[in-house]
Amino acid sequence: MKKNLLIKTLIIIAGISFISAPAISAATAKKEEKTESQKTVIKTQKKSKSKKETPFHERKDVKKFITSLVKKDKLNKKELLKIFKDMKPRPEVISSISKPAESKKWFQYRPIFLNKSRIKLGANYWGKHRKTLLKAEKDYGVPPEMVTAIIGVETKYGAYFGNHRVIDSLATLGFMRKRRGKFFRSELREFLLLAKEHDLDPLKVKGSYAGAMGKPQFISSSYRNYAIDYDGDKKINLWDSDKDVIGSVANYFERHKWNKGQPIAVRAKIKGKKYKKLLNNKLNTRYSLATLKKYGVTPKNKMNSKLKANLLELEYKKGKKEYWITFDNFYVITRYNHSHLYAMAAYQLGEKIKARRKALDKAAAKKKNRDKQKGKKTNNTKPQAKKATGKKEL
Repeated sequence: MKKNLLIKTLIIIAGISFISAPAISAATAKKEEKTESQKTVIKTQKKSKSKKETPFHERKDVKKFITSLVKKDKLNKKELLKIFKDMKPRPEVISSISKPAESKKWFQYRPIFLNKSRIKLGANYWGKHRKTLLKAEKDYGVPPEMVTAIIGVETKYGAYFGNHRVIDSLATLGFMRKRRGKFFRSELREFLLLAKEHDLDPLKVKGSYAGAMGKPQFISSSYRNYAIDYDGDKKINLWDSDKDVIGSVANYFERHKWNKGQPIAVRAKIKGKKYKKLLNNKLNTRYSLATLKKYGVTPKNKMNSKLKANLLELEYKKGKKEYWITFDNFYVITRYNHSHLYAMAAYQLGEKIKARRKALDKAAAKKKNRDKQKGKKTNNTKPQAKKATGKKEL
């Protein structure tokens, strides 16, 4: 009996406690909610602490890496050891690279880059660096809107370069993550060589979580292979020299076989269901426009039927699809970032920037013409001479 009475009492107390507990506000709930990305960082940090991560310079694989740098690249061992002792593991970069923006749907990805702010800034950037952009187009065949769009997508024209120490990011991804570890170790080597060649302090250079740098966000190997001195000061500066930035982006595209004057992408008209056989995850062009036509796919605008193309499906709204025909130049953009979402965002941003720049130039030309006409009228309007009356003025 006593036991039953005790159980009943506990149930009543529990019920009263539940009823009298204050409701959790939406704000509190939001604070308590953690994103998957945050959870991953916390898990990785806990794992690192529990394992007592070995410092980079004490790891066997790092020691082997340093030995290779000394033998093959003639880098100074003492300097390398000093650098590696200062390097710190960054678990957050593993989380960031595991969930890039490119994993989103098109309707989620597009607004990140195609917005009024980027379009306006892009048109202004074009106006400010018009001469350099036109020179780059003449030298490399890449239009101003495309170069401008890339800089806009990458860093919003230098608004942010990334706040991760490049060397920490590359070491973390190279030695603490199996997936693409070899690639990031190679980029770490390239970065150390880059720092030596350009007299950079490897412990001070900051960039993206993946180790990309400067306004165009070049990774180390791209910096060494495609960045150019376009302002003639015998240095390559992708942070502060817009001439170097513009020239380097244009050179990158030209070296990846940009086709001057050729299309990038065009909206597709679809008939029937045969087109589904053409859909694939490949980025390179696979069919001629004539072949696409046989499957019920035609470009919105009239184009050369011999052009090589691919069919791209994008989800512009949840459950709603649109179709694009992409060409060789679209594939070239994906050499900058291996994502069809990235390439389409860059292409569409470029088109929006071009339209705004054209409108601004047209408005400026009209204003200049109006001012010129006003000036002519002012010059032609002379004060009339007073008629002689034969009387002295009082």
